[in-house]
Order: sequence, then structure tokens, then C-alpha cells
Amino acid sequence: MKIQYKDKKMEIQKPTTIKQLLESEIKVSEHEVVAATFNNEYVNLNYEIKEDGEIKLIDLASKAGMRIYRSTLIYILGMAFERVCPQYKMTVNYQLSNSMFCDIDNIETTEEIVQRLNDEMRKIVKEDLPIKQVIMTREEAQKLYDETDTSKGRLQFDLEDNNEIYMYYCGEYFNYCYGTLADRTGATKIFEIIKYSDGFLMRYPSSNAPEQMPKLIQTKKLAWALDEYDDIHKILDMNTVYKLNKAVKEDNIKDVIMLDEALHEKKIANIADDIAKNRNIKMILIAGPSSSGKTTFAQRLGLQLKINRIKPVTISVDNYFVEREQTPRDEDGKYDFENIEAIDLDLFNEHLTKLLNGEEIEMPEFDFHVGTKRYNGKKLKLEKDEVLVIEGIHCLNDKLTSSISKDQKYKVYISALTVLNMDRYNRISSTDTRLVRRIVRDYQFRGYSAKQTIAAWYMVNRGEEKNIFPYQENANVIFNTSLIYELLEEIKPEEPEYAEARRLINMLRYFEIIPAEYVPANSLIKEFVGGGNFKY
Repeated sequence: MKIQYKDKKMEIQKPTTIKQLLESEIKVSEHEVVAATFNNEYVNLNYEIKEDGEIKLIDLASKAGMRIYRSTLIYILGMAFERVCPQYKMTVNYQLSNSMFCDIDNIETTEEIVQRLNDEMRKIVKEDLPIKQVIMTREEAQKLYDETDTSKGRLQFDLEDNNEIYMYYCGEYFNYCYGTLADRTGATKIFEIIKYSDGFLMRYPSSNAPEQMPKLIQTKKLAWALDEYDDIHKILDMNTVYKLNKAVKEDNIKDVIMLDEALHEKKIANIADDIAKNRNIKMILIAGPSSSGKTTFAQRLGLQLKINRIKPVTISVDNYFVEREQTPRDEDGKYDFENIEAIDLDLFNEHLTKLLNGEEIEMPEFDFHVGTKRYNGKKLKLEKDEVLVIEGIHCLNDKLTSSISKDQKYKVYISALTVLNMDRYNRISSTDTRLVRRIVRDYQFRGYSAKQTIAAWYMVNRGEEKNIFPYQENANVIFNTSLIYELLEEIKPEEPEYAEARRLINMLRYFEIIPAEYVPANSLIKEFVGGGNFKY
């Protein structure tokens, strides 16, 4: 068998694991190696090579590596929890910065429980136990479920055409993970469990600094927004994919959709009412990561503002870019259009000040082909019953509107903050929800393939981490655009984007199909699937 690793070509005579083949490379790696790709599919280091292929090692300095690290920590947490609190059930709810918020059913989460969990996890990690993936037939899986009365991994069993049931074993403990795990518990040395709110946080490092625990950043507004949606969907008894699929099969999904959309409408109306209470507010600033639904949200908010006798006037920050030769460059020497200094801040603030003072301005229109602002006689003056609505990645950063007083601004952070879980231990990340949205939108309306969208996603995330996420707590309100009922095949195996494509496909195959006509025409989802009432 011929194997390619970086610039090395090797031949092996018999099946061997990736770990055995590249043991020396793994040992000298600068960062902990937690998995690999073989022919562009994510695999465990104990994956047995039985055919020709290319190997790439995955370490903690990559997004994929940290995702695997996080999943492995959750697996170890589940193992520790069963030892410490065998009579209770735990749920991994959502992500807060570099933490996972978890809670326990029907028991107060005390400092003592948290400390015991922390100690047990450290014991498991110190023992450096092997984690083995076991593939069962449906018959073997049925026997396991009958004998243990467990629901772990049951969702994959419920797929009638799924003939292979995956489970990870560590000694006597077993659990399901719909992604890849590290091959041993000792790969996850850096973590901590701390008491938080009515549950606890499982904290871990970031791929930017994988060898150290980051400072705990308080995200109270984000936590409140996630808690609100989590509580509502628990009340609706619609917090897992199994329950969502059940609603589809029993033809109750229309009720779920109507309730979810009603919740959105109520929240948008509440935001408009809050703005209307303060007549000093003359500027609404909207920011959020890619594929959050900012365009539809802004238009729906505009309708609710009109009900409150406030007329929205939209200004595009994109028309205020500096001249092309003045655009800052990134570390690779390329134009950095996401840098706030790429905006002509002086002119933008001059125009905002004049508008709020009742003066007339001539609006620029930026010509992206030649990289310059043009003036085509478009005038703008703000009337007393009008407010400015500005949407952009820097809108929560006060540097963008530094000349405007705080009491005249109302900031909205929006994102698709997913609260839907596969099961108690397997959550669906907000980033994955947004990526799926963007793949669909780019394919339908922008002429981009799934391959192109996935390839560009890393740069999109990097810009968000630098320009959006650090400012989310500056918002007056956080609006969650996720919908419980939401949630590429042209990518070829030899292409590097294939691994991410397969991961997403493996997640999406657990969802029952919902007819597109069930989605209301004003839904945020229509911004991505098409057929909505609003112009984009």
C-alpha cells in the first residue's frame, strides 16, 4: 500500500494504524496530535490503513483539532458524571466562549459535585485510558439497547437504512459521539470544571493558544439569550433532534414552526417597543456573524418600528470604504477589508453627525471595481420621525460611531445561537448551523459551490473572532435567529474540503425532511432558501 504524508512517500506491506506508522512524527509535534484525515476524511489515530491514501495529522492548533479535543472532553465528562452521579442525568447545553455550559436534572449543582467531577475527570485523564471506536450491526446494537436500557446513540439506530451503529468504549464506559474522538483520555490535559449559574462550565483552551487555559470572559447577555431559548424549547419539549423528527413523523411540525416563528416575531416586536420608549435613540446598529439573518432581521424590525410610528432609514457602511490604496493589509500582504481602518471613519462620523443635527448630506457610493467613492447626487436628510439603521461587522465597536453619544445609539447583536441537541451529550454548534445556511445561500443565490464556501469559512471565522465576538456584550439586546426546525454532495474525496463536507452530511442525515412550503414567507430561513417576502 502506498501512503503519502506531507512530502514523504511510504509503502507498507500489511494493515497498520496511523499512530503506529507516524509515531515519531506525532511525538515531535509542537502541539498535541488528536486525530488525522485519511483521504480527506476525519479518522481516529487508531484507524487501520488498508488501502492507498494520504494522511494529514490534526493537532490542537487547528479548528478541527480543538473540536475533537472538546468532543473528547465531553466524552470524559460523561464518564466522570456516571461515576460521581450515577442516579442523575446531565445535559451539555451550549457553548459560552471557550466553555460548555452543562446542567443536571432534578438536583442542585453544588460546589461539591463540581469539585468531584473535576477530580474524577483529572483521574481519568491521568490514567491515559484508550478510547476505542466499536462498529456494531443493527442486531448487535439492538442487543446492547435491550441489555443496558440506554438511549446513548439511539438516534443513529432510528435511521432505518443505517446498518452500522458506532459507539466509543473506554473500559466499561460507552457513549456515542457523532464526530471523531481522540484515541486516549490523556490527550486532554488542559481543562477545568467550575460552578456557573445553576449548572457548571467545562472550560478548555482555544486553537490560538492550545497549551494554556484562557481567561474566563463573562458573557452574561449571551448566556441570558441562550438560556431563554433553551428554557422555551424545553417547555415546548422540543430540544433534541429525536423530538423534532417525532413531530415531523406525526405531522405536528406545522405547530412547531408556527410557535418558533411567533417567538421570533414577539422578540422583534419587543425590541422595536424598547427603541420606541426612548426618543433619544436616533441610530440602530446591527451586527452579527455570517449567515445570522441580519438582512431579514433588519427588514422585519423596520416593519415593527413603523407600527411604533418610527421610520427606518438604512445606511450602508460598505459605501464608506477608504480609497483602495489606503486600505490596510493583513499579515500576508493582502487587502484587509474587514479591518475597521478600511472604513473612512472620519467621513462616516461627519455624515452621521450632520444627519443627527438635521443637516443634508450627499451619500457616497463605493465603486468596488476601481476602489474609490463616487458621488452621484444622492441626497439624504433625517426627519424627526426617522431613525438610522446601520448593519455591519463593526457596528458594536464604538470606534465606528465614535462621534455619536451613547444615548443616541441602540445596538443589536444577532446570531443563530443553536439550542438543539442531537442528544444529551451531542450538541449542534451554532457555527455549523451558520455554515449550513451559508452553503445553501451561496449555492442558490451567489453561484458558489459548497466546496468554495467551506474553503472560505476559515477566513470568515477569523474575521468574526477579531471584529464581532469581542464586542457582543456591548449590545443593548441579543437576538437569537436560530429556529428549532432548521437544520453538498458535489465535493470530491480528493479535495481537502471533503472532510468538512462529510462531517456536515453525517450530521444532517439524522434530520427528517420538512416541506419547504411549511416555512412562512417572512421567515429568516427564507433569506437562505429563497422564496421570501423581502428583497435581499
